[in-house]
Amino acid sequence: MVLYVKNMVCDRCILIVKQQLEGLGFAVGPVTLGKVEVMPAPDESQRQDIAAAFQVLGFELIDKDKDQLVEQVKTAVINLVHYSDLNAMRQSMTTVIAAQLNKEYAYLSRLFSDVEGTTIEKYIISQKIEKVKELLEYGELNLNEIADQMGYSSSAHLSTQFKSITGSSPTKFKTGLSGGRKPLDQIG
Repeated sequence: MVLYVKNMVCDRCILIVKQQLEGLGFAVGPVTLGKVEVMPAPDESQRQDIAAAFQVLGFELIDKDKDQLVEQVKTAVINLVHYSDLNAMRQSMTTVIAAQLNKEYAYLSRLFSDVEGTTIEKYIISQKIEKVKELLEYGELNLNEIADQMGYSSSAHLSTQFKSITGSSPTKFKTGLSGGRKPLDQIG
């Protein structure tokens, strides 16, 4: 049985979810961001135990189909922004997400906006800006290289978007004169 888990955003999350489920006596199959296969299928009491164990760690077991689909959109965005080469992408992220989930983008967009109170596009931008913050902190790339890697048309476009989201310039952020980074599951 496949369980859908909210707030899984990294490899450590995958490891922790797997360990929790094994600790509860389940055989764990493939685990990816937001999704885990368990055997045998948990009964209602076991689902409550799983939900309680996950909640302590900041995860949430998702039951409703629409919530699962929204979480799949978020997971797809996180994978694309944080673990893909955006500059090499030849399609828009929204097209890629719709294809990955095998759903019409218009439907995904309406559903996401209804559930999350923001658009998929704004969520993508927020995730991209968080990745830019990470790259700025590492200090290995200059702003032009970061803009290129993140699929921006120019460093000026990146700077404008960065300032509109964070309230400060990338330079101020890099010098520590503005706020820090956010956990990926708290971006929205």
